[in-house]
Amino acid sequence: MSTSQTRRRVLTSLAATGVASLLRVPRASAAEGALETTAIRLYKIANVCVAPQFVAEEFLRAEGFTNIRYIDAPPGELSQAIGQGKVDIGFDYAASFVSALESGEAITLLAGMMVGCVEVFANERVQRLTDLKWRAVGVPDVGATPHKLLTLMAAHVGLDPHRDIRWIATGSANLLRLFEKGEIDVFLGQPPESQDLRARHIGHVIVNTAVDQPWSQYFCCLLGGNREYVRKHPVAAKRALRAILKAADLCATDRDGAARRILAGGFADRYEYALQTLSENSYDKWREYDPEDTIRFYALRLRDVGLIKSTPQQIIADGTDWRFLDELKRELKT
Repeated sequence: MSTSQTRRRVLTSLAATGVASLLRVPRASAAEGALETTAIRLYKIANVCVAPQFVAEEFLRAEGFTNIRYIDAPPGELSQAIGQGKVDIGFDYAASFVSALESGEAITLLAGMMVGCVEVFANERVQRLTDLKWRAVGVPDVGATPHKLLTLMAAHVGLDPHRDIRWIATGSANLLRLFEKGEIDVFLGQPPESQDLRARHIGHVIVNTAVDQPWSQYFCCLLGGNREYVRKHPVAAKRALRAILKAADLCATDRDGAARRILAGGFADRYEYALQTLSENSYDKWREYDPEDTIRFYALRLRDVGLIKSTPQQIIADGTDWRFLDELKRELKT
């Protein structure tokens, strides 16, 4: 069966489960005016955690977008890809967005999107975060997102992340192999790496941000847009946000359908891993959690450990616009 046939079959199946009603554009959008552009670029990576932007295509088409492109982007440079206009809108970790805004990237944060995704794996020498003292912790690079997140986690349990931890920066391609061989004690994983480690019974999880506090009380990932795209195309930005929020609802309420949609779009290879990601992470918190609280939480902690200098108030003032989210929370009530 061809890819196009598989795609049509999946979309037909999804429509039968109620997706057709989600695809309808509300009457309210008629008052928003015409789209300033029918083109939008999102990024494509191997991590299925950003599932709503992968399953959003039909929702975007229902909003009037006709030129929808998914651009390959390096996993560690997602915020930069948005800020530099290589893509128009996309997910990234809250800590990454905060750091990117500190460095002057042209980003406007629009909404919080999901909770979870990140797990910290350790070998038998490390049973809890406090055991990280003097241990070898692998990261792609000092200053990369895994380094930031592990720094914040270490500081949260009273360690000095700059003095108490042996950071091993080797490049992301080597980290998993080094952890398997026992040359590093800790590895920060995300799907599909984390799922593969669990399936092969390698290491054990000492932090799961989907369930462990305080991380589970805040968004893991936010949705940001290129600042110029949002400024020049406010109708398009709002409609794109609506489409992705509807896609988030689909990921929360029809995980099987969303997982099959991800496979049909070529964003993942294994159905069971896609379904597991959707089942283990929360995509229904965008109405409940406050994205500004998330920015404040991460900005304060990044500042405390010396990774940024800006205050949370500066980050919020310079890099956020919640108007569309507030309007859509009222419109898209459950």
